Parts: sequence; C-alpha cells; structure tokens
Amino acid sequence: MMRSLYSGVSGLKLHQTRMDVIANNISNVNTVGFKSSRVIFSDIYSQTVQSASAASEGRGGTNPKQIGLGAQLAAIDTIHNSAATQRTDNPTDLAIEGDGYFIVKQGTETFYTRAGNLYLDDDGNLVTSGGDFVMGVVGTKGANAEDQTDGWVDVEEPDDGEITTLSQINLKDFVGISIDSAGVVRGIGTDGETYDVAYIGLAMFTNPSGLEKIGDTLFAATPNSGAANYTIAGFNGAGDINPGGLEMSNVDLASEFTDMIITQRGFQANSRIITTSDSLLEELVNLKR
Repeated sequence: MMRSLYSGVSGLKLHQTRMDVIANNISNVNTVGFKSSRVIFSDIYSQTVQSASAASEGRGGTNPKQIGLGAQLAAIDTIHNSAATQRTDNPTDLAIEGDGYFIVKQGTETFYTRAGNLYLDDDGNLVTSGGDFVMGVVGTKGANAEDQTDGWVDVEEPDDGEITTLSQINLKDFVGISIDSAGVVRGIGTDGETYDVAYIGLAMFTNPSGLEKIGDTLFAATPNSGAANYTIAGFNGAGDINPGGLEMSNVDLASEFTDMIITQRGFQANSRIITTSDSLLEELVNLKR
C-alpha cells in the first residue's frame, strides 16, 4: 500500500508538470516564432518479486513478477515544426519557409530565432524587437567612399552558401530597403541606385530539438544540438525567406485542449490512488479496535 501511495504522488507531480507545459503553450498561441513543447513520461524501476526462470525437463519457464514504482519525467521536447505565415507587407518582416534560424548577436553571445519581426534602429542596424543585431554577410565600401553609398561594393554570394564570418547588417544613410527570398538585403542609395548590401545569415543544426529556450523567442546552442552551421537561404538544407510575412506560433489549440483534458483526468486518477490507499491503511489501523 505504501508503494501505491508513492506511485500516486509521482503521477500527481508529473501531471502537474505536464499541465505547466500545456499552459505555457497556450499562453504563447499568438507569439511570433514560438515553438511548442510536449512532456513525455516513462516508468520508474520496477521491484522484482520473482525473476524469470528458464524451462527445464519436466517444468516450464516462468515470467518475471514485478511491481512498478510509479512514473518519471522522460523528456520535455520542443517541437520545431514550421507554422503558418501571417502576411504583413512590412519589408523588414521575414519568415523562413523551411529549416533554419536567424542568427542574432546579444553583446558577445550568439543566439538563434525564428521570429522575423525585424527593425532598423536609430543607427541603421537591422535588429530584433529586443535590440539584438541580425547577422549576415555584408558588402564593403570602396576605398575612397565618403558616405555609405558612394563607392559601395555589392556583396557577393558566398561559395556554396557557406558563411565563415556571422557581421551585423547596417543600412545607415540608405533611403529605402528591400529583402528578397534569397535573403539579399538591398538598400536604395541617395543617388537613387540600388545596392546589394548583405545576405541574411541562417543557422542550421543537426538536432534542433536540442536547442535551449532562453526567452524572447531566442534559442541557444547546446552540446546536444550540435554546433551551428552558418549558411544563407536556399543552401545546405536551409529554407527560403518570405519577406513581408511572419511565422506564427506552431501551437495547435485543438491538441492542447485535448491534452489538457487528458492531463486533468490523469491527475484526478492519481489523486484517487492516494485516497484509496489511505482508506486501505485506515482499515488496517481499525483492525486493532
């Protein structure tokens, strides 16, 4: 009976954790670039009352007799499936159609995100809503350039899409901006000419589920995600960029509400284990009367 009490308690704790994850998913149903999570349970070590035995002459084999000791948390997975794109027609709103993550710099730290609601700050840098610098391959100015557009040298497409060096993209003194599906950032100069300023950088991972959420819809690389492979749109498995759109949350409300019902019933059933075990213990104590 004591085993059943502890099994019930382990079930209550797990279902509370699952409810916490579901609540977080639902609260982020309209968060741009959010990736939902799920909770996976596994059983705990079972107490072996009798081991299995092999068959012998005149006697058959027997199966093991084991009593389970409850459940435990096996994993909290992040689901990195792509979500629907919302059209905004804002030239600095970007959605990745396929795999890949935008590369952003926060101080000396490098992070990754699917949220493409980007802006130009007061110094002309392309940044996220949190002020992190968006990284990419950037062109250069000519040796005798007096301003941002005079003598500008268009950025070249990286060989095989490989990026070896992650620069911040600056559009200071350009009077207009556009971004195409290849991630080419073009600026309209004061002379009316259009210049290829930069390529938006994308990061690819061997195991995206190994990325760590750090808030602000940002991810950090971990030992199990593998090191980031930097590239540009359309190369090395990376998707294209959809300018003028935003990737929405991949939370499926129908699934979340269904999981909520299942979790509620699971919590309720585990609470019944505890109350029933308590009733059995009460009957045992009453034997003394």
